[in-house]
Amino acid sequence: MSEEATRTPEFVQSLERGLAVIRAFDAEHPQLTLSEVARTTGLTRAAARRFLLTLVELGYMRTDGRLFSLRPRILELGYAYLSSLSLPEVAMPHMEALVARVHESCSMSVLDGDEVVYVARVPTKRIMTVGISVGTRFPAYATSMGRVLLAAQPPGWLDDHLATAKLRPLTRRTITDPAKLRAALTKISAQGYAIVDQELEEGLRSLAAPIHGENGSVIAAVNVSAHASRGSSEVIRKELLPPLLETARRIEEDLRGGQSR
Repeated sequence: MSEEATRTPEFVQSLERGLAVIRAFDAEHPQLTLSEVARTTGLTRAAARRFLLTLVELGYMRTDGRLFSLRPRILELGYAYLSSLSLPEVAMPHMEALVARVHESCSMSVLDGDEVVYVARVPTKRIMTVGISVGTRFPAYATSMGRVLLAAQPPGWLDDHLATAKLRPLTRRTITDPAKLRAALTKISAQGYAIVDQELEEGLRSLAAPIHGENGSVIAAVNVSAHASRGSSEVIRKELLPPLLETARRIEEDLRGGQSR
């Protein structure tokens, strides 16, 4: 019996096709032509064109007239998943263990446009003047988690982002030059972690590591924050980076275990 024959009368084929168009884009194929989308999804060029232009009009996709690519707003479709039972629930035990070990606050966030959105947090003591809770947003460019997430984006997406991003000086240390930010992101991508020294708030240093999903793409970031009085950036990196990377690895292992089950 064919797959179509087993579908219920309530099955909406147009929704299935629209989702197939979205899934055609990934880390290896961040930009596709109309013909490539049609070939990947099995849709006719006319049908693929309608879906693509609808996604463009809704703000989930962009096009230069030939190439199509996803926009940050597409993350809205996955945020409900990331902020519900799965990722935070898997991560929280490991984040709590990290906080107990290093005695510093730990958070997890995802990227939403120009900002990071906190989806889990384990505080230890108040070190920021601005309160943080699940749902808190900060500009991605000035945060360690934001930079980890920005560094994981496709080159074309990052080019567009840096061309339009408003890099305001939140402290005297904040990187506001797009070229310097790009250089920082390149370094982060190569070394696998980010450290931000008092760029979001004076007196706050933060380390962040990526959380990879089943297909290897970065789906979130986890960080640990410390007051500058704990030591220099190098001291904080030596003390906090190994346990942070270990925590990220354990979260990823549990995520893969949950997905395999």
